[in-house]
Amino acid sequence: MSGSTAFKMRLVHLDFKGAPPKISYLSEIFPLFRALGANGLLIEYEDMFPYEGHLRLLRASNAYSPSEVTEILRLARLSELEVVPLVQTFGHMEFVLKHPAFSHLREVALFPNTLNPHEAESLALVSAMIDQVLGLHEGALWLHIGCDEVYYLGEGEASKQWLQQEQNSQAKLCLSHIRAVASHVLSLNHSTTPLVWDDMLRDIPQDQLAASGVPQLVEPVLWDYSADLDVHSKVLLMEKYRECGFPRLWAASAFKGATGASQALPPIQHHLRNHAQWLQVAGSGPADALQGIILTGWQRYDHFSVLCELLPVGIPSLAACLQLLLCGGFAEDVKGRVENLLGISSSEAADAVSEEAGSFPGSDIHALVTQVSLHLCSSVDALLERNRYVTGWFSPYHRRRKLIHPVMLQHIQPEAFSLLGRWAVLVQQLEAALQRVFYPDAVEEWLEENVHPSMQRLQHLLQDLGEAAAPLPALSNPRRDTGQDPKGLLPRLGCSAVSPGGTG
Repeated sequence: MSGSTAFKMRLVHLDFKGAPPKISYLSEIFPLFRALGANGLLIEYEDMFPYEGHLRLLRASNAYSPSEVTEILRLARLSELEVVPLVQTFGHMEFVLKHPAFSHLREVALFPNTLNPHEAESLALVSAMIDQVLGLHEGALWLHIGCDEVYYLGEGEASKQWLQQEQNSQAKLCLSHIRAVASHVLSLNHSTTPLVWDDMLRDIPQDQLAASGVPQLVEPVLWDYSADLDVHSKVLLMEKYRECGFPRLWAASAFKGATGASQALPPIQHHLRNHAQWLQVAGSGPADALQGIILTGWQRYDHFSVLCELLPVGIPSLAACLQLLLCGGFAEDVKGRVENLLGISSSEAADAVSEEAGSFPGSDIHALVTQVSLHLCSSVDALLERNRYVTGWFSPYHRRRKLIHPVMLQHIQPEAFSLLGRWAVLVQQLEAALQRVFYPDAVEEWLEENVHPSMQRLQHLLQDLGEAAAPLPALSNPRRDTGQDPKGLLPRLGCSAVSPGGTG
């Protein structure tokens, strides 16, 4: 079965809860998404949506304005991309429940991730959020209402009391909230179908799920981002959902943001295998059961986690995965098409560690981030931890006491200055490239997490060298300060400084 037949809808997930791009960048990549084989977008605005009224406090400082959201939708239409907005309504509510004004609606008072489903105000809150989002997305065919990873459900005080009644269960509590939220969506517009992540539904008994009324209201999105996805188990799960009464199902894969919370470069081969497995699922399950696939590109694991792979860095992975779905595999001709679309060389289409810039929007960020991720920390480690002059003559003991043999300055200081200078130039280029695509807070965060620690280690080394270069005090053991070299090492120090990657 070809990819184009298996998945009628191919949605690219844009996760705006971390490093949301400027509109100018979206205007560049939407046509590329379409050219690569996408025909829709799943937009997770989170705190980037321009909430109004009592919800205004949910906005990030650089949230999109209503006119910018309208422009995003216009740009999507120009590239024939169907937009599906996503509003979290149960789990992953940190961006809402972190605020004191809404903290009383937490399921567990200490944790801001899950909404208390017992409070009428909880449903009113998410209903108001949905109203405002759909107000700017008139005519949306689908609205994703989240409902994944509803951690600690049933552990709140109200839930504990409710669960003491014999007929009640965590599954019933979950289904009740999903049903209420989905019913609100449909009350606004019967032509807008709610989507939900499926993980909270998987283990619910089939008869209970069928009797809940939920299958008539929502379409589940079966998500699995692993490279060794169990095809048979997924087919059985699809059959269960169909037998429960869900008329249509979706799949969700990942092109980035699924292999580590602090991952900087997407392992493309992992993501290609994930999509190849989903093609097998689509070909093995009931005909036309999966009407679409969402290629997720998570930018944070949750509201409080660090940034994972930036969107421009994930473009080659997205391109390869979309083309695999569209063509039913990743043969040489498909790989060649990806290379042509991105302007990259033949060795890079399925390689996560390419350091050469292509011609796609943000390719300079991809190349520079790759260099930083692969070489910055390792080059500093090589100098500080494996250079024999540093480890032998300017150890932490020496640095704390500002002790150094003068000849060692000639072999450590130039190398450190050179390494710092080379990286400073590249980091300056990277910062300028990031500023063209992202807002200042995202640029600051990425550099502070991924660049500054290594650069500061170099700067501190040079600072300590400078202070140690002052007139030397006498060593505590005079035998070690005689100027003699019984091992015969010092005469060899006139050789050129060791390379950052060498051990001396």
